[in-house]
Amino acid sequence: MKNLSFPIILVALLAIMASPSCKKDWLSPAPENTLIQTDSTFLDKDNAEKFVNSCYNWTIQWGQSVFSWIGMSSITSDDADKGSDPGDLGADKDQMDALSYTPTSLSVLEVWEANYTGIGRCNQAIENVPKFVEAGLDAALANRLVGEAKFLRAYFYFNLVRFYGDIPKIARVYTGEQASQIYDDYSNNPKAEIYALIEEDLIDAASKLPLKSAYAAKDLGRATKGAAQALLAKVYLYEKKWNDALASANDVINSSEYDLEPDYAMIWRQSQENGTESIFEIEAQNGAEGWGIGGYFTTQGARGNVIDGYNGWGFNTPSDDLEAAYEAGDVRKAATIYYIGQTLWDGAVLESASNPKYNYKAYTSQTQEDNYDAWSTGKNIRVLRLGEVLLIKAEAANELGTTADAVSALNKIRTRAGLANTTASDQNGLRTAIYKERRVEMAMEHDRWFDLVRTGRAGQVMRAHGKNFIDGKNEVFPIPQKHIDLSAGKLKQNAGY
Repeated sequence: MKNLSFPIILVALLAIMASPSCKKDWLSPAPENTLIQTDSTFLDKDNAEKFVNSCYNWTIQWGQSVFSWIGMSSITSDDADKGSDPGDLGADKDQMDALSYTPTSLSVLEVWEANYTGIGRCNQAIENVPKFVEAGLDAALANRLVGEAKFLRAYFYFNLVRFYGDIPKIARVYTGEQASQIYDDYSNNPKAEIYALIEEDLIDAASKLPLKSAYAAKDLGRATKGAAQALLAKVYLYEKKWNDALASANDVINSSEYDLEPDYAMIWRQSQENGTESIFEIEAQNGAEGWGIGGYFTTQGARGNVIDGYNGWGFNTPSDDLEAAYEAGDVRKAATIYYIGQTLWDGAVLESASNPKYNYKAYTSQTQEDNYDAWSTGKNIRVLRLGEVLLIKAEAANELGTTADAVSALNKIRTRAGLANTTASDQNGLRTAIYKERRVEMAMEHDRWFDLVRTGRAGQVMRAHGKNFIDGKNEVFPIPQKHIDLSAGKLKQNAGY
């Protein structure tokens, strides 16, 4: 968005807008640069929830969860290839596949701006929701809504710090009188400071949010205590805070709120949205409210002729290397990859296509699931689920030397997959087994790239896969050149770019 007060023009500065208390009465405007103390926005307590809903709404947007996100989080990895036709580059998805992206690549820019826009909306909600208590908003509800916004702010920041490393920390709303502070704050903060903010937000969110079972049906899908604890466990895993990761994972596992979905393939069906394994999902809007998650499923749908089904753009196709990673008898392979000539679960037939195989987790049924049209689906995107939390527990427990706990958690995942218990018994063997299990359990779920980087295996694995990964450079993506320029040089480029 454009900020009319300052020369820095970036979507991140939604967080730097003057607060709603600066709204003007256009029929009788106050003198320029005068702060208006009364705003009708805060007279209606129902507006409090709208602040938080705007944070959720951003998660379904194109720049946040669709094409550029898919390119950076999945096509870059050894799990996926660009897909589509050779001549269709998807703006820069060929660069994502080849690791040849630059500071001016579109995906690099869109993911940066989208997540900072989400952060800006969360900052507005966190600051303004408590003001509605004076208008009659229940204090407990206000507390919960702030918790939801803090969870979402942590989610947006977790995306950014994993992609870009040292980034600006924008955690407040700025007034017009604080313009000069923008330049000071829009600079690289050490990623340790960003992680500290994420931890702080998630700990506070967990203290404010209810359990999943405590929500009314109309609020199902909102952030919960379990969602905050699960994301916190994942954050601790990235920081190698093994004791904390294990404790947070156990908080989720022992809450009695979640269980493994018996049939792995059902996790991605619309009928199982917010189901027993689900901890947090990006919620599509329903037909009465408007369009759903535009493009996430279509961009990954089969590029060809699908009888009784929608075709798509064909991007983000499972790689041969991923296909070969599954053990014989692993039911997850058939739930993750579908092929030319296959009759799909709803009776649709992939008759012909540009690519031999596609991402089944991103398939949506034309006949048995809600679709507003070929572009907008009512189907949710899964973000956090119990299967991953069990693997977080296994990894943390193994690093702490509690072998029995690691093996037990790992075998729960393998049993659901139709496999025998692990034969690994020592720490090194279990570490390798857990890494492999995490890959096939969470294939095409936007974590493989980050897992390789956080465990220090990215260079070796990517180069073996034929990708030109440069150690000391490709662990993070370039900061968008546009924002380095707009920051007047305060924001510095990552090494190697």
